[in-house]
Amino acid sequence: MKITILGMICIILGILAMIMPGMVGLSIMMVLGVLVLIGGIVRIFWAFQAESLARGIFKFVIGGLTVICGIILIGNPAITSGLLTILLALYFILDGISEIVTGFQNGPGTGGIWLLFGGIVSIGLGLIMWVKFPFSSSWVLGILLGIKLFMAGLIMVTAGSVVRSIAKE
Repeated sequence: MKITILGMICIILGILAMIMPGMVGLSIMMVLGVLVLIGGIVRIFWAFQAESLARGIFKFVIGGLTVICGIILIGNPAITSGLLTILLALYFILDGISEIVTGFQNGPGTGGIWLLFGGIVSIGLGLIMWVKFPFSSSWVLGILLGIKLFMAGLIMVTAGSVVRSIAKE
């Protein structure tokens, strides 16, 4: 039951992402920048708890560089968009391969056909992003992430119904 609810949430989020792709793409870039900035600040605080001066200086420098990267990511969305385009393309391709392998292992009676379909869609999305780089913009990230969320939700809803039907038997 929980997987079906999570699947429905993914489907709704996917539809919303496809309706507002520019806002989703910009949000992804800004969240990444803020997370990197926070990570850098935490590293700087950790530097003061180092066992030795050399380690403390090293951690402080790494923390400072991380803060600078976070500021750059927030301040220059083009860099973030390019980075996310490459990372998402690789993620979609690898995730698609994983879904296809799992689909073949599970077989058609257990929802494996949906995993195969989802894997093919994931690989296709990854290849589209890769081929269109660097001309992909933030709206492409929103659209493709929305499609991926929708497909993941569809797989979860299908898996939830298969599990319920098996449990009834």
